[in-house]
Amino acid sequence: MRKNFWLMYSFYPGPSQLNPRIPEYMQEACASGILSMNHRSPEFVALSADVKRLMREKLELPEGYSVFYVSSATECWEIIAENLIAGQSAHLYNGAFGEKWMIRTRQLGIGVHALPFGLQEAIDWEKLDIPAEADTLCLTSCETSNGTQLRNEDYEQARRYFADGIIAVDATSSLGGIALPWEQADVWYASVQKCLGLPAGMALMICSPRAIERAKELGRTNHYNSVMSMLEQAQKHQTTHTPNVLNIFLLKKVLEDSLPIHQIEKMIVDRYEAWVCFFQQFERLNLLIESEDIRAKTVLPVKGDVSFVEEIKRMAKNAGYLLGNGYGDWKENSFRIANFPSMAEEAIGGLREFLTKNFE
Repeated sequence: MRKNFWLMYSFYPGPSQLNPRIPEYMQEACASGILSMNHRSPEFVALSADVKRLMREKLELPEGYSVFYVSSATECWEIIAENLIAGQSAHLYNGAFGEKWMIRTRQLGIGVHALPFGLQEAIDWEKLDIPAEADTLCLTSCETSNGTQLRNEDYEQARRYFADGIIAVDATSSLGGIALPWEQADVWYASVQKCLGLPAGMALMICSPRAIERAKELGRTNHYNSVMSMLEQAQKHQTTHTPNVLNIFLLKKVLEDSLPIHQIEKMIVDRYEAWVCFFQQFERLNLLIESEDIRAKTVLPVKGDVSFVEEIKRMAKNAGYLLGNGYGDWKENSFRIANFPSMAEEAIGGLREFLTKNFE
């Protein structure tokens, strides 16, 4: 049954349901006047500095890591290719977004080594053959298309096997939802419309001192948003372009009200375990990813017969719950459920009640 506090509650894994306080924060942004301020103004500089301080505090960013505001995670593919890959890159992936990153890098004229691995497989680092020519290793923390996630040991092994190179990580469905081992990689990036619960239209790119040193060595400044230009402005808490000031303001407000990341992660894991237990009661539905070891905690794809899945999505939408479509090879026979921090317990309970009543 529809609840009167929403028209449609979205469990889509991005853009997903907004943090419930976003309307309030948007009114505050308008009233504050910050949206009319120049992005070189003291007011914006103070806002930007506050956001970076809160990210270090709440997300436990290491000292010395630089934070940049960019337009999207997709833009980060180009920034990395144009500024940080010295010659060739190696891409480990098992899903659509990791593969798209690889393809885009190749389209930009970079020598690319594609290292795909199986959907139901963990990375076998001892058998992995990373070419010696590759100077940048590209990983996907959580593959939103299929609901897989790197293990903590994967980051450690990546650093071990790629000790002298740059490691870049797409953390789009992880950042803000689970604790990340920042020092095990050099570039982390994520769009804000997932675990951070913000409107789409901005991404965060976080670079280690090693990544900044690589950018300085390469010295490439002939691209829009070159890392060197971004760094010069970021050191003044400014940007190379007129930024998405509204989303920066909203990010500040969300971070101010957020728990520390390890507490958020515990909540996410508890919810994930409850979802796993919940779907065990359905004979005609199964989680797409079989192994607990590689299953994402923030995105849960559920599979079934095509007609059954279509019926579930249609009836759920009529009841006020928007389920994420499957993606790629699983588009027709699966749906995805976002397990992001902003998801309301009442909505989660309502969706479970709906599924139990109609499909158990």
